[in-house]
Amino acid sequence: MSHPQVLLFDETSARNNLLPFTFTRPVCDIRIGILTIREKWEHDLQLTVGAVTQDYLKAKFPGQVGSDNIYINGAILPDEKLVLAINALSEGEALYHQKLLVAYHGKGEYASVEKINALPVSVKVKPYDNPVFRIHNVWDIFSQNGAAIEADFARLTADRTSAVAHESNTLINPEKIFIEAGATVLCSVLNANAGPIYIGKDAEVMEGSLVRGPFSLGEHSTLKLGTKIYGPTTIGPHSKIGGEVNNSVVFGYTNKGHDGFLGNSVIGEWCNLGADTNNSNLKNNYGNVKLWNYDRTGMVDTGLQFCGLFMADHSKCGINTMFNTGTVVGVSANVFGAGFPPNFIPSFSWGGASGFTTYHLQKVYEVAERVLSRRGLEFSKEDKAILSHIFELTALYRKMEHHA
Repeated sequence: MSHPQVLLFDETSARNNLLPFTFTRPVCDIRIGILTIREKWEHDLQLTVGAVTQDYLKAKFPGQVGSDNIYINGAILPDEKLVLAINALSEGEALYHQKLLVAYHGKGEYASVEKINALPVSVKVKPYDNPVFRIHNVWDIFSQNGAAIEADFARLTADRTSAVAHESNTLINPEKIFIEAGATVLCSVLNANAGPIYIGKDAEVMEGSLVRGPFSLGEHSTLKLGTKIYGPTTIGPHSKIGGEVNNSVVFGYTNKGHDGFLGNSVIGEWCNLGADTNNSNLKNNYGNVKLWNYDRTGMVDTGLQFCGLFMADHSKCGINTMFNTGTVVGVSANVFGAGFPPNFIPSFSWGGASGFTTYHLQKVYEVAERVLSRRGLEFSKEDKAILSHIFELTALYRKMEHHA
């Protein structure tokens, strides 16, 4: 008997609150912990999982809808009890945690974001009373990252043996340290007392690095000489990180290669932070940090005292850039110059504290093509179409900023 096709759908509320990161990806492709949400579900279900996402993203992130489908909320992380409950759904049944749609077993007519987020009242509701691990706001990505690393560490290391660390290292609580094949760790201190440490395949921790867990370093990523890491922190694949990093998530393919502080922050893919870039993560008055929210088109109270920088895909900043507490940078922005830029920088903005102009699309394409080619990847027509669509979607925000 064949298993239904599994599709992770963009829950509308979460998708809107997770902007600007969901401008360029489905919700399920956000990285939290070691893996993306999609990768977690694929691991636990032992299936390839598709996505039901925004129309302009479907060419790059397809979902193969069949006659028999299980639609799962892409903002929810799996666990053993939840997987069992979802697998037990009969056709026409929907699993709800209170008023939150967790999963639905149905046919192909719900293969759009709009339809799956507006299930008819005629569906048979099955309540799910256990806790669910859901991300809903951008700051959830770093604030819940510790629990996600713990869960992913258990997923990936169960019944497996770590590679042997070089004798030049100091390992504290070594049973909670896992080093994948091909990784290199030399003359460094790895302290897993506060949480596990995972070093991915072919990653490198250069000499003099000091790492406190929970921490994950993705495959082919590098901690440069003397890097200081405070967990919970995740560095995704193909990234280079230096300086000081505290409780932050870097999705992947991003460089922060030099000194400077990054704290309580989330950085997307294909970003570059110039040497001595620093972000504030605490207000001078120790008050709660407010953050730009796309869904409300204004500032919202995060309820957090520590909250830093949120930078979406393809954005860059020059040397010595200073970011205020709670700064949101959109897609393909280029930030540089003296002084603190505003705490909301729209997508495709070019400039800094002295003002912004529009970063024109042709220049954006040229830079993206160069950056991807350095990693042996192609800047595809799908990538180009996505950036073009986001450019139009975000024009209103640039007008707001440029006329402020």
